[in-house]
Amino acid sequence: MKTPDHPVVHVIEHYVARLVCALPPALLRIIGRDVAAPEGVKPAPEVGALLTIMAMTGERALGTGEDPEARRASTRRGAATAAPRKPGPVRAQQVTVAGAAGDLRARLYIPPVDTDGRLLVFYHGGGWVTGDLDTHDSVCRLLAMQAATRVVSVEYRLAPEHPFPAPADDAIAAFAHVVDHAPKFGARPDRISVAGDSAGGNLAAVVSQQTAGGPRPAAALLIYPACDFRGGTASRTLFAEGFLLEKRDMDWCQARYLPAGADIEDPWISPIFGEIDERHPPTVVVTAGFDPLRDEGETYAAHLRAAGVPTVLRRYPGLVHGFANVTALSRTSHDAMVDCASALLAAQELGARPPARVEVPVSS
Repeated sequence: MKTPDHPVVHVIEHYVARLVCALPPALLRIIGRDVAAPEGVKPAPEVGALLTIMAMTGERALGTGEDPEARRASTRRGAATAAPRKPGPVRAQQVTVAGAAGDLRARLYIPPVDTDGRLLVFYHGGGWVTGDLDTHDSVCRLLAMQAATRVVSVEYRLAPEHPFPAPADDAIAAFAHVVDHAPKFGARPDRISVAGDSAGGNLAAVVSQQTAGGPRPAAALLIYPACDFRGGTASRTLFAEGFLLEKRDMDWCQARYLPAGADIEDPWISPIFGEIDERHPPTVVVTAGFDPLRDEGETYAAHLRAAGVPTVLRRYPGLVHGFANVTALSRTSHDAMVDCASALLAAQELGARPPARVEVPVSS
């Protein structure tokens, strides 16, 4: 039986999980001893312990059942449990940005350091169905602090109420709005980058490709992005079950995101099929060793490199999909995200370009 969804319960769960993850590695390995090792190695000790706890409680990354609202509630619950208890020195304020069909809620994060005009437009993960500003609050705070950049987190429209192309159209419209109003957000137009995790990484990749008619992002950070809806990679088979993100959840999200008859080889859906031009921003691609999306993310990094794009690929071998959200519990995950932020900062400096006016494309 699942425990009640209540703030006090989230706090208790957080500290229990934190106490478990702080145990000596030898004890953590005992707790996670039943976690599978499809390639002959185990996840990081605290990650294996977290996977064991989730298996015991029946929790999954994107919830269970057919009701999108129930899954959204489950995602919020998991994020609240994993979030740090103290927000740290980064300030946050509510803002709005223009979406493709009206204003969108957004949140501006301001670190207590000189950002030199840098800003990151962030798209949250959650399979295009779940996730919001709160589920990725800790991710944005960490990136803002460690990459010395302001962050605008965008709450784009979600499927199934708003299936493809609504989230992708919102992602591009939001980027255009932030560039056109850069001073309002404390940024320089030529220093605005994009980032996202999972489904949000997919959207950040789409924005990087599909803004050829105007300013491009200065850089892109794609954290375990969904890049190829064909789904035929070895990692999708190896890690189909038992590693946080499961095949049944990906299938459920895809069925709600894509309308009947959608072309999965459309680059607005699968960026792996996109044309990469000479102005594509420098890109950091992040993958996890135990992630179904690992191989397609790494193939996409190779695709970018072959086209001449400055590309950094970071694979974190002991981690699973979703590690960006558990940095308060997992030291390995925290260190990985600090490393990602460092790589992003370097890419931002490499990719800064003179400002120009944005033209907003419309998906086909």
